Amino acid sequence: MSFGFFSLYKYYIYVLQPTNYTSCASTSIIEVMMRCLTIVLCAYLASASASLEVVNQWNVLQFDFPPDPVLLEKFQPENTVPTGLEIGWDRIYLGIPRLRAGVPATLAWVPRSLPPGVSPVLQAYPDWSWHTAGRGDINCTGLISVYRVRADRCNRLWVLDAGVITSIDDFRRVCPPKILIFDMATDRLVRSVYFPRELLRPASLLTNLVLDDSRSSSGHHAGSCDNIFAYISDTVAPGIIVYDGARDNAWRVTHASMYPDPDMGEYDIGGERFTLMDGVVGLAHSPAQGLLYYQPLATDRLFSVSTAVLASGPPAEGADLPVNLVGRKSSQGLGVAVDPRDDTIIFSPISETAIAAWNPITNSHKVLAQDPEKLQFCAEVRWAERDNGAIWVLSTRFHKYFRRAVSKHEIHVRILRVVEGPSYVSLQPHVLRRAAWQANSTLF
Repeated sequence: MSFGFFSLYKYYIYVLQPTNYTSCASTSIIEVMMRCLTIVLCAYLASASASLEVVNQWNVLQFDFPPDPVLLEKFQPENTVPTGLEIGWDRIYLGIPRLRAGVPATLAWVPRSLPPGVSPVLQAYPDWSWHTAGRGDINCTGLISVYRVRADRCNRLWVLDAGVITSIDDFRRVCPPKILIFDMATDRLVRSVYFPRELLRPASLLTNLVLDDSRSSSGHHAGSCDNIFAYISDTVAPGIIVYDGARDNAWRVTHASMYPDPDMGEYDIGGERFTLMDGVVGLAHSPAQGLLYYQPLATDRLFSVSTAVLASGPPAEGADLPVNLVGRKSSQGLGVAVDPRDDTIIFSPISETAIAAWNPITNSHKVLAQDPEKLQFCAEVRWAERDNGAIWVLSTRFHKYFRRAVSKHEIHVRILRVVEGPSYVSLQPHVLRRAAWQANSTLF
């Protein structure tokens, strides 16, 4: 029995009240269901999709190539799909990992000043000399495979490089993972971060990061650009790596909730099904609450952990990470974000092809947008500081790439902007108790 479903008329998202996850896991399923579970929200969707603005869209990505016949020969657009989105003051940045062969540049940008809905060619970032892997020349000081990028308060771009190519097909680790930090004003590298070998596993795949500059420290680093923490997801060997920029130190935490749920590894988008057992990948940070939200791809649940705990240093041997079960959605999802102005959580349930919002403080709910075509597989949901707090979305129809079903005659990749207006659907939640016999989920 499934708790969540979507129809033409009603949209259901199920949310749990914040509860200590360790305490829930240590009791019986009946007690968990009676004490931990509440269900919320129903709303009609009739006008929600009117709030989507198409910024850019592509049938397949195209690049502004240098005069290099090898790059052109190796380019396979049907294998080139972005997973990362960052909004700069005048540029939009895309992380394009080498999931399969034929990706010419793993990090690119397009101008923000273009008319809506156009399909611009992508510019390699910072330039083509960093992307020799696209022509088969592996240089570990360059860019190998970038899933996500994030901008900090000092106008620097943090580029997370997994060091793995063809990760879908044969998972070839060709370089150690790293973070390269560029000055976005000059496009020059200003810092490199490498991880201690003991933090990594043979199957480690670093796919996402969030930056936390809300944790001040004393000493000569206080107030500097390097006084910042980064929380990094390891998706295939599930865990979270914590990086302290001020001390140039890192450690690893893990928890059963970061692993994929074996019952949630199949996805349905418009009747197309595929299976992907990915662990923790969706990350979002609430500075005011001092929380890191996270979710594996293969789950319908959202979890949180205190950033004070994460930033306090390596956990003691045998210590349990105090994880909270925040909520349960109507289906799996990848992109998640927090609006720091009111701590609203914005997320995208995959099967419902929608963008939804829930404020855990006020328990208010909204469906921001729903579109069965434009919102297929939202790899990123971003609260854009450099766009007055607008919500941006990267939708990719990833299932088409994954199943090798890309048609050059159809639009696959879209950068979207959720335009605030009267088309938002506000939800009046009602809380219902679930009977214990309805439970069919796995509690770690």
